[in-house]
Amino acid sequence: MALYEEHPFAQYIRILGKGRRGSRGLTQDEAYTAMRMIMADEIEPMQLGAFLMLMRVKEETPEELAGTIQAVRDSLKIPDGLVTPDLDWSSYAGKRRQLPWFLLSALLLADRGYKVFMHGSEGHTEGRIYTREVLQQLGVPISHSFDEASQHLRQNNFSYLPLSHLSPMLQEIIELRPMLGLRSPVHTIARMINPLNAPYLIQGIFHPTYRDTHQEAAVLLNMPHMAVFKGEGGEIERNPDTDCLVKSVHDGVLSEENWPARFATRHLKDETMEVSRMIRVWRGDEDDEYARETIITTTAIALALMQKAATQEDAVQQATALWEQRSRERLSDVA
Repeated sequence: MALYEEHPFAQYIRILGKGRRGSRGLTQDEAYTAMRMIMADEIEPMQLGAFLMLMRVKEETPEELAGTIQAVRDSLKIPDGLVTPDLDWSSYAGKRRQLPWFLLSALLLADRGYKVFMHGSEGHTEGRIYTREVLQQLGVPISHSFDEASQHLRQNNFSYLPLSHLSPMLQEIIELRPMLGLRSPVHTIARMINPLNAPYLIQGIFHPTYRDTHQEAAVLLNMPHMAVFKGEGGEIERNPDTDCLVKSVHDGVLSEENWPARFATRHLKDETMEVSRMIRVWRGDEDDEYARETIITTTAIALALMQKAATQEDAVQQATALWEQRSRERLSDVA
């Protein structure tokens, strides 16, 4: 039998996959090194698939998440002198039951002077509509580089940078979903990159158990301010039909707060998903109670995260005032 030298990455697959008794999670340093090798394209395709699915089956620990996120951040080539946003807002899930009303929350904050940096991906799950296509229909420009994102933040207080321009390697990995049959840890990792070092990071997840993972990873990464909650469809969007548990981190201190449901009965699925309705709601040409409450309460959670309100009631009142005072011309260029 010919002798061979084990690939340096094999040790991380072995740690994760050595069986029920022999396997364990990666330490933060191990996760960092493994992800650094992935981002540097120093591994084989079969190793990437094995690593992603082993991580997916056991679910990421806060240490693994922190290590991989830091490795991704260190791999990014970010120019100097960019505008620092107030709020980092990720969008990786897509919507299939309700329109992405959270986009109007983000634009509402931008309309009132807060700089919102949004990043995301699209097309990895059939039957969903994604942020880039909706923003294009709303007439909001899409950024194609960090420099352009900074320019849009300066001009419009809002920018959306697709993951394909933020990190082509991560985009390639996300696009493996149809081949692997499952979402990979990259969907979780990408949400927390915060590439422009915004002081406030807001997160939406689908599986409630990930609230704790995100919260604890934020502490390990020394993120100053972060909030995470189960969002409608997995996006950063408050579902006003249900209670909403928001878990936060402020300067290393963990906390949580329940935001009670705004309606006694649940609203039906939007069967048409007509994006033009978002324009009509923004302009005040159409009244939709579900949309209004979604926009206002999602905005309220963001205001609370940014420490602009001392209580839930104050946050909702401020968000309501922002909505009533919005510039209806912001989307007026859309046909």
